[in-house]
Amino acid sequence: MTDLRSAGVVSRGTAAVIDLIVVLVFLGVIYAGMVLAVLAFSPRAFSFPAPSLIFSTIGIGAVATVYLAACWSISGCTAGAVAMGLRVVDRNADRLRWSTALLRAAACVLFPIGLAWVVLDSRRRSLQDLVFGSRVIYNRVGMLNS
Repeated sequence: MTDLRSAGVVSRGTAAVIDLIVVLVFLGVIYAGMVLAVLAFSPRAFSFPAPSLIFSTIGIGAVATVYLAACWSISGCTAGAVAMGLRVVDRNADRLRWSTALLRAAACVLFPIGLAWVVLDSRRRSLQDLVFGSRVIYNRVGMLNS
């Protein structure tokens, strides 16, 4: 059973940090794969690839957007959300549609400060929640009423 109370900024922020770590680990795996591919195809001329800052920034943004959108549309939970007992749902407490999840994920990646609106909103909604009609709720039974 799901508790329909909206999550606060601390649990959301902690989940976001965990999700950032997941994305960075995934990017590390991609980089290691690139290194191995370069080594396999030209071992004599091997040197470690040095992606530019722009490429790295776009890569982090793209991987984070796809990761968030996929998790939210499939289960409503990212790794950070599972760790913190949260779930992202629509107005009816159902999973987000893929299109809504993708747009919300892009907004979260491009404008992460929108999370701070949770502190000001009486119903604990971020700017992304307001725009896309989503909610982040507690997903654990028996959580404290704080």
